[in-house]
Amino acid sequence: MDVLRDYLAEHPFLSDVADDHVVTIQRCASITRLLQGDYLFREGQPANQFFLIRQGNVALQVYAPRRGAITIETAGAGDVVGWSWLVPPYLCHFDARATELTRAIAIDAVCLRDKVTRDVNLGSALMERFAAVMMQRLQATRLQLVDMYGSEEFVATH
Repeated sequence: MDVLRDYLAEHPFLSDVADDHVVTIQRCASITRLLQGDYLFREGQPANQFFLIRQGNVALQVYAPRRGAITIETAGAGDVVGWSWLVPPYLCHFDARATELTRAIAIDAVCLRDKVTRDVNLGSALMERFAAVMMQRLQATRLQLVDMYGSEEFVATH
């Protein structure tokens, strides 16, 4: 029994991916555990990994002057964190920080990018899934902006 392969196949992000693609992804994957406050990645650093969250929560944050860290979204079990590995120049656009003990599968994006260039079907399957994640993140950001700019406090101070 291969625990990592089972975790990958059972994760909602990959649950309907072909078995041979799961095996390919497994070659780039490892199980990780993050403590509360640990960063998965920071804005501006190379996007060399993404994470499939199995348990716990991860805050996706941006930094704003005079406001500090603003949580755009909180990802939990069944979610994926980190899509910047797909788009050059492969830099992270958010901070991702565990808000509690979090168990995840870390995927080495450099390894996976190499495999995707050789297997167009795998690349297509992943891009379809990540496009949905990107849309969800854009919607969450839009709602944060509406909340911030639509608030009476913001209007009164600006």
